[in-house]
Amino acid sequence: MAERSIEARGNRLRPLVWGGAALLLLLPAVAMRFQGIGVDWSARDFTVFGAMLATACGLYELATRMSGDLRYRAAAGIAVATGFLTVWANLAVGMIGDEGNPFNLLFAGVLAVAIVGAALAKLQAPGLAKAMLATSISQALVVAAAFAIGGDPRGAACSALFIAPWLLSSALFRRASQ
Repeated sequence: MAERSIEARGNRLRPLVWGGAALLLLLPAVAMRFQGIGVDWSARDFTVFGAMLATACGLYELATRMSGDLRYRAAAGIAVATGFLTVWANLAVGMIGDEGNPFNLLFAGVLAVAIVGAALAKLQAPGLAKAMLATSISQALVVAAAFAIGGDPRGAACSALFIAPWLLSSALFRRASQ
């Protein structure tokens, strides 16, 4: 009975999530129409960004089907958005130095911790809380390593900001499991 009520409620944010993704994909196309803005995307750029958006929205859809608990859904949304922003920032400008800096590949490890942790947790809230905590720790380790090797301090400091949403996601998953 509880499962039916979750399905019946559905995901009221679905139009906002997918519509927002479509608008994000349209922004560079519109910006390219104006001279002097410096936006020059190729078909490949649009394809990659579209695939990223579809993946992020699909993962959020999966999360909304896993639980009707708003804390679970918020935690999943935060985790997906943080992962999305990590990939986007790395592809666009790089988190540490420029986008060609090999040190940025360490952020793929951070995302791997989140993905493998979520798989091992079978998308259940208690395990996801631990997985997101481990992800925040791995993010902190990458930031610490960037500072230790003398990487771009501004990039490392900005990367440190990504620790907070991973921790918030962990805390919300922990609450959802209680």
